[in-house]
Amino acid sequence: MNSILIIGAGRSATACIKYVLDKAQDRNWFVTVADADPKLAEAKVAGHPNGRGTWLDVMKVNDRRELIGRADVVVSLLPAYLHLEVAHDCIKLKKHLITASYVSQEMHQLADEARNRELIFMGEMGLDPGIDHMSAMQQINAIKAKGGEITAFRSYTGGLVAPESDDNPWHYKITWNPRNVVLAGQGTAQYLENGKHRYIPYNRLFKEYRLIDVPGMGAFEVYANRDSLMYREAYGLGEIPNILRGTIRYRGFSEAWNALVKIGLTDGSYPILGSSQLTYHELMEAYLNPAFTSGSVKERIANFIKRDPDSDVMKKLEWLGLFSKKKIRLKNATPAHILEQLLLDKWKLKPQDKDMIIMQHEFEYKLDGQQQQLTSTLIMKGEDAENTAMSKLVGLPLGIFVKQVMEGKIVRTGVNIPVMPEVYQPVLEELKEFGVVFQEQHKVL
Repeated sequence: MNSILIIGAGRSATACIKYVLDKAQDRNWFVTVADADPKLAEAKVAGHPNGRGTWLDVMKVNDRRELIGRADVVVSLLPAYLHLEVAHDCIKLKKHLITASYVSQEMHQLADEARNRELIFMGEMGLDPGIDHMSAMQQINAIKAKGGEITAFRSYTGGLVAPESDDNPWHYKITWNPRNVVLAGQGTAQYLENGKHRYIPYNRLFKEYRLIDVPGMGAFEVYANRDSLMYREAYGLGEIPNILRGTIRYRGFSEAWNALVKIGLTDGSYPILGSSQLTYHELMEAYLNPAFTSGSVKERIANFIKRDPDSDVMKKLEWLGLFSKKKIRLKNATPAHILEQLLLDKWKLKPQDKDMIIMQHEFEYKLDGQQQQLTSTLIMKGEDAENTAMSKLVGLPLGIFVKQVMEGKIVRTGVNIPVMPEVYQPVLEELKEFGVVFQEQHKVL
């Protein structure tokens, strides 16, 4: 094998492309980076002799299949809903496929076909999902090897702005797909607590956050991820009474985001007709009960969300420009799309800004008659707006796994996620060379 195709050259692709190109020259690999923006693809390849950037509209079937047909291994960094199109082509053309996205039910249904054709389909090979699975499984297996019985597992991850680059009242900037930022948490969160199922619907999710302590960093908020139960079997924790996966944010974020949810601005299910001619101020007024006209739009919104007009939550909404007389200039856009475009501008990383990833696992287990706790924490900062921690921690596991496949070191075929020692051990070991190291704290409860 000597040909790699990377589809997608966006925010999370930088580190993966650089890693694979760095390995390509002395291994005689050729790397094609394809994107709807060919200039972006060419910029990511940066003139490397073993690579090229090219144009691809992934919905043009013949063009997509032509590129896939030339490759041995395909890395899809497309939006998750497009992976299935690529996967069907990879089945037909007998190509290995690696993605960083959650493995959908439709993708799982391709497992037998992939296995029959001796193809490696590896999903969830990024940060979260990805490094979270691998680092958790490493600890779970180590605890079990000592004879420990795991009674609780909680795992939290957040893509944040580094403190030195935190200059806005939301304490947040965008380092990944902005669409996913707006739609995060939609659905019903499910987890286990003391052996009982717990459910948090979207309209309550950002009100029912919890606090965690991150060593050396202080307190952060965590809201529950959509489905924490689906990994019990994959992690070998089928009988565990406590399991929770969540997303980390700075203090104050959740209540302000909850205000956006309550107003209706995260809804992507319907278009606002004539939105291009509306101002943000008019949009906010349109969400108010017309029977109540006393006070300014800002004051009425504050009353609606049950906050003081001078509260921190209202200051965050005002800072976004939601009460400005500026026109939206998006034609027939959904509320979620309007919010996404606003956040892209307001939460944009400046060229020298640094982002920060925090990942924390909490394990409680019985060993030698004692109840013990292990907390394992990763903190990594990016270098600037281009070389982000998010890009590194999504892209490097992908790149390392591509290398393992290209060198014939992976034999597990079918559709999988990285919970097997033969996958996570070499990936985690090499990630240490890039500063991906977890700090551990042990205590007896």
